[in-house]
Amino acid sequence: DGRPADSTSHVWDEDLTEYDKPLPRWWINLFYITIVFTIGYLAWYPGFGSFKGFGTWTSQSQHDADKATADAKLAATLKPFDGQAIDALARNPEAVRLGRSIFAANCVTCHGSAATGAVGYPNLTDDSWQWGSSVDDVTHTVLEGRTAAMPAWRSTLESMGGPAAVDDVTTYVLSLTDKALLATNDESVARGGKLFAGVCAACHGPEAKGMPALGAPDLTDDYWLYGRTRAMIREGLDKGRNGVMPAHKPLIGETPARLAAAYVWSLTHTEKQ
Repeated sequence: DGRPADSTSHVWDEDLTEYDKPLPRWWINLFYITIVFTIGYLAWYPGFGSFKGFGTWTSQSQHDADKATADAKLAATLKPFDGQAIDALARNPEAVRLGRSIFAANCVTCHGSAATGAVGYPNLTDDSWQWGSSVDDVTHTVLEGRTAAMPAWRSTLESMGGPAAVDDVTTYVLSLTDKALLATNDESVARGGKLFAGVCAACHGPEAKGMPALGAPDLTDDYWLYGRTRAMIREGLDKGRNGVMPAHKPLIGETPARLAAAYVWSLTHTEKQ
């Protein structure tokens, strides 16, 4: 029929013919090289079932090697700051920069990206420090953690003052910062004051000024960790409160924890240094 020998006899549009010709030699060679590479790759790495491979590579060993490299780099970065007090670190711009990064990676979940806290999580940018604001206090808080325990006092208070005891103590606590309550609820305030002196003063002090050594807050200022409403105060008396600040020294290491503490310190102490 006049067609070339390598023609497949497939013709389209009367002038497009399909041919059966061998692939270019370079393509064939590349294909063979790929096969050899694949066999070698699967022999070196664990690619044949339970065979561990001649290279004994594992994802765990690769992870450990990469982690060791990263840890060594991090250790070299942190070494100049080892053992330094947080107030000294707070005067070092590089330390504060690192501390801000560490804070962002570990602390913002509770304290917020601006360190202003939330309900149940303290604001770190003001001058109210539940556990004390000295260098040692803040360092201990971040490195070793804190556990605050406000017991549930309802049954104790009611055994001492009757069914209205919780309301009376709540009214008394509110009256510490709202003197108008004294005129309208003087009897309730008086009863609550006696109950407070017998039960609450052991931690919060006879004048309700708090006790940082125990983490007991000052009840006479305008800072309330859980909110200054009758409902929130009553809930605290009814059910108690349990606030936990995790110890970050075992979590992220001593120097990173110190740098984070230095950043926190710098938020409120820069002008005092």
